[in-house]
Amino acid sequence: MKIEIWSDIACPWCYIGKRRFETALAGFPQRDQVELEWKSFQLDPSLPEHYDGTELEYLSQRKGMAEAQVAQMFEHVKAQAAGEGLAYDFDTLTVANSHLGHELIHFAAQHGKQDQAKEALLRLHFEQGVDIGDVDALVEVAVGLDLEGAAARAALTDREFEADVDQDIAEAHTLGIQGVPFFVIDRKYGVSGAQSPEVFSQTLNEAWKESHPLIMNGTADAEACGPDNCAI
Repeated sequence: MKIEIWSDIACPWCYIGKRRFETALAGFPQRDQVELEWKSFQLDPSLPEHYDGTELEYLSQRKGMAEAQVAQMFEHVKAQAAGEGLAYDFDTLTVANSHLGHELIHFAAQHGKQDQAKEALLRLHFEQGVDIGDVDALVEVAVGLDLEGAAARAALTDREFEADVDQDIAEAHTLGIQGVPFFVIDRKYGVSGAQSPEVFSQTLNEAWKESHPLIMNGTADAEACGPDNCAI
């Protein structure tokens, strides 16, 4: 079973959704037969490389909402994140374009560490205020994953994976994905948003049964017992 997850590093619900999905996957009997692939998505591609302002200021200007309303939204998201063991800090969050961060995830994928890179960037962005658009910070992430820092810097400086990120985003638009997180299972099932672990579990089980139907062997007239009687 292959699961593709479109997600943005700058999306608070994507980190929460990741945790809830991981809870469901941990209880999935066939989890060792699941191939997971993170796909890039940008909620705001027009965001400059560096934004001189807070997350509250950015969202209030972008959405045209009162700052008090945005602050209330932050409290709700923080409470949901805390329920998944995440400590969001919107006061220290650095607003930055996420494209380079996605490029680092593609770089890490070539070395079998895509999920670890995704996790690290989400944690650093939402809990520690690290600038996910800064090359030096991204290289530190790579080194922290035991990847070669010089190779990571070269890939980011040369924009080696820029087209790959853009391809992920274009593919999302082709599939009609307009919001993230968005989970696609075997290109047959789609799950939108940070659903509960129960919803993820149900979808995983349904998708598995569909792709792995029970194959019947033997003859239909062999002796067996039913709810009313047994064969004699």
